[in-house]
Amino acid sequence: MNTQFERYLQMTLVALDLFALTIGYFFCKIFFTDIIPVDYWNVYFQYWTISVSVWLVLCFLLRTYAGKIILVFEYFTKRTTQVYLMWIICMLFYLFFSREFRISRVFIISSMLAFGLGLLGNRFLYLGIKKYFKNSHYLIKKVLILGYNDTAKKLAKYLEEDGINMQLLGFIEDDKNVHELSHYPIITDVSRALQVAKEFDVVEIFSTITPEQNKDIYDLMYQSEKECIRFKIVPNLSVFITRDVHIEYFGELPILSLRSEPLDDVGNRIKKRVLDIIVSFFVIIFILSWLVPVLGLLILLESRGPVFFSQLRTGKNKKSFHCYKFRSMRKNKDADLKQATVNDSRVTKIGKFIRRTSLDEFPQFINVFKGDMSLVGPRPHMLKHTNDYSKFVDEYMVRQFLKPGITGWAQVNGYRGEITNPEQIKMRVNKDLWYLENWSLWLDIQILFLTIYQVFKGDKNAF
Repeated sequence: MNTQFERYLQMTLVALDLFALTIGYFFCKIFFTDIIPVDYWNVYFQYWTISVSVWLVLCFLLRTYAGKIILVFEYFTKRTTQVYLMWIICMLFYLFFSREFRISRVFIISSMLAFGLGLLGNRFLYLGIKKYFKNSHYLIKKVLILGYNDTAKKLAKYLEEDGINMQLLGFIEDDKNVHELSHYPIITDVSRALQVAKEFDVVEIFSTITPEQNKDIYDLMYQSEKECIRFKIVPNLSVFITRDVHIEYFGELPILSLRSEPLDDVGNRIKKRVLDIIVSFFVIIFILSWLVPVLGLLILLESRGPVFFSQLRTGKNKKSFHCYKFRSMRKNKDADLKQATVNDSRVTKIGKFIRRTSLDEFPQFINVFKGDMSLVGPRPHMLKHTNDYSKFVDEYMVRQFLKPGITGWAQVNGYRGEITNPEQIKMRVNKDLWYLENWSLWLDIQILFLTIYQVFKGDKNAF
């Protein structure tokens, strides 16, 4: 509703944070002038450039300044803290891998702390600005909600969180329709709605009662505009469809779908793919480059056969692909039909070790780099299991809207390993669908860290 204001607010916050980063840098540079040789000033300027670039990239990837985040102070502060910590880690990685030892460590620590203090100051400044707008009478729009129902209560909550310049006075509803205490007062009944709106200088009425439910709404709509009061209708879609739906717009046309899919957005897919390429590239170069020969030799010494195990599995949009793993079993005819079980006789000695430590999954980073898989997503199943499970789990194939992942939300919540009963696969699918509907880059990063933690901690379902 305040798109232009929101855009200005985003630009202001970005500028303030970059100003804090730059001021912290130059303040520390001036303060430590005595220990910075003149010949190294270019190095320090490069460090500042990298700092700014990394901050902007992280903020873009993690949507730090997204409207839904900046409009809620708690969310904004939490996201800022997360990005700031990641920024420090990235800068330390840059200094380590670039072998840049000419920059004073005291300067680095001081500039990072100065930036942190600058961010803290900006957040308090933002809180002051937000309160100023909330308390500025000439900017505030007084509004009423017509009706008291589930839609009205949701709308009131949204106005509390996102309505920067809106003051909700209360609800308009007939007493016979109110059966509980409300957070805002029930001011009057529908028949006196316009009169009350004029008394309280209301500029906008949101009606959760449609004209089809109450014919008087048409007349109230027209009379409101004559009094220069905007009248807006908030339809309750449960009248037309009995389950939760997601609404998006093509121009002015509302489109209803069964679920939200953040990764249906091209921008989000690009973010996820960038993370996949960066992480898989580093794993292939710095880990697989030496892990393949070491594990390959150990695998070959124990049993004859290929180092890698390649199996057709179900991928995105039901398209099959060859999934790579380090071979952990002896060659057997049931490899494409039977999943691994506890104390499986097919598993070799080295196979038990690499399965327990999840090292057998590392070749899948090649799948990620190729684009068949993602770092995070629903685990890919063999073709037979996809066919079997889809017959008794209603929404099973919905998980195939996404690229399969090396790890996933189901796995970090304890749903991995052998499937012994229908309830287990139903719970996995439930977790996969939650991930599909709630994806964010930050969620992917959280899942990756939780996966690393579980590998070191050990997982009883890894066998």
